[in-house]
Amino acid sequence: MSFQGKNYLIIGASSGIGLALAQSLIEAGANVFTASRTQPDLQSTHITWDAASPDNQAFASLPTTIDGLAYCPGTINLKPFNRFTSEDFQKDFQINVLGAVNVIQAVLPKLKASGNASVVLFSTVAVQTGMGFHASVAASKGAIEGLTRSLAAEYASSKIRFNAIAPSLTDTPLAKMLLSSPEKIDASNKRHPLGRVGTSADIAAATKLLLSDEGSWITGQILHIDGGMGNLK
Repeated sequence: MSFQGKNYLIIGASSGIGLALAQSLIEAGANVFTASRTQPDLQSTHITWDAASPDNQAFASLPTTIDGLAYCPGTINLKPFNRFTSEDFQKDFQINVLGAVNVIQAVLPKLKASGNASVVLFSTVAVQTGMGFHASVAASKGAIEGLTRSLAAEYASSKIRFNAIAPSLTDTPLAKMLLSSPEKIDASNKRHPLGRVGTSADIAAATKLLLSDEGSWITGQILHIDGGMGNLK
């Protein structure tokens, strides 16, 4: 896959999937721009940006052409439905959906200038596979799936592809409370048909394909990269 000299914007590259993706793109020769609250230890151009209070003017300094965008911020807020507040739902929706909307709108002219741009968003296996205690995150990530398909249709003529990846549990800092002991790790591994939870590298590899020219005929898709969790028993 050729990324040499192309421009990619990775939102949320300070850890986890975003960090693994940004590092992989840099190693492939891409020009990588990162945006998050904290600066990652990468050879990238960094923009300080917060999904909880987004500022689309922050992206004005980017090049006139952006070939790919990955929006990686997310939340894992799990508890019984009757304990969720409206503020919980609003916070998850802000970070997972409205933050993505803000970034896409801010860089849309730069994506159009590419002539072959790709945007990758992130859902969760919990949207299509009902899971208890996931009401808030599943609701906001369900919106991401709808947004992905709608934008894929709207901007196909502009040669901008929109896809989403729906992972199952992945070993990232965001999921550390769910994998905080050998017993929890073992139980989580056993829940997946392939016998293990995901890694940042697993998800970054799929994202990289969607951002590449080799993925140029893929749009409007929700890819379930989940160790078989969503479809197998």
